[in-house]
Amino acid sequence: MSLAGLTYDVDAVVLDIEGTTSATGFVVDVLYPYSRSRFGALLAERGGDPEVARAVAQVRELTDDPEADAVAVEKTLNAWLDEDRKATPLKTLQGIIWSEGFARGDLVSHFYDDVVPRLRAWHTAGVRLYVYSSGSVAAQRAWFTNSPEGDLTSLVSGLYDTENAGPKQEPESYRRIADATGIGPARLLFLSDRPGELDAARATGWHAVGIRRPGEPYYEQGVGDHAQAGTFDEITITTSGSST
Repeated sequence: MSLAGLTYDVDAVVLDIEGTTSATGFVVDVLYPYSRSRFGALLAERGGDPEVARAVAQVRELTDDPEADAVAVEKTLNAWLDEDRKATPLKTLQGIIWSEGFARGDLVSHFYDDVVPRLRAWHTAGVRLYVYSSGSVAAQRAWFTNSPEGDLTSLVSGLYDTENAGPKQEPESYRRIADATGIGPARLLFLSDRPGELDAARATGWHAVGIRRPGEPYYEQGVGDHAQAGTFDEITITTSGSST
């Protein structure tokens, strides 16, 4: 990092979503109730779908209740939702519901005003962009496809979640992402509002910047000893001799 400010010479930026690119309040106040109201129907009507069945099996395993029926599974999902638990089967089922909600036009995602222009500028400059969120890959794809500014998926080179990468506060997850992208850790920058995630990325040799936006859950707590920015506009990326 340059002493002059938040300037990084990297090849790629990896983005958290909640609290970083987008308001946590939108997820909690809009998306969570939307999924809660549809868990029961999804489990009852499509329990035989492979992805739903796999998620149900994971719920039974995590609760040590191999005989849990759809009612019990729904109760667990709602309890995890209340706890904001980053459980993979919860995120999988939410992703299915949200993807369909976005496709129907029931939902449109949220991005902070500074985010999309900066992502477009970085992409144009040759910086590769990835997403690493606790939300499922399906939910991430729907989020970027159905933004207020249209389909943004062309900006993103890859999507990672707790299933294909691992838990967000474990360094091994960041090693998996670096290996999958083929980019060395020292050439990767992770942006997140959660200090535990920033710690894990840095422990793997990544650059990490904490995003602190007023009103977000981690704003008061801060980001520990990590560099921090209030908006993406405060971050400059240099790569191949250019900067943006």
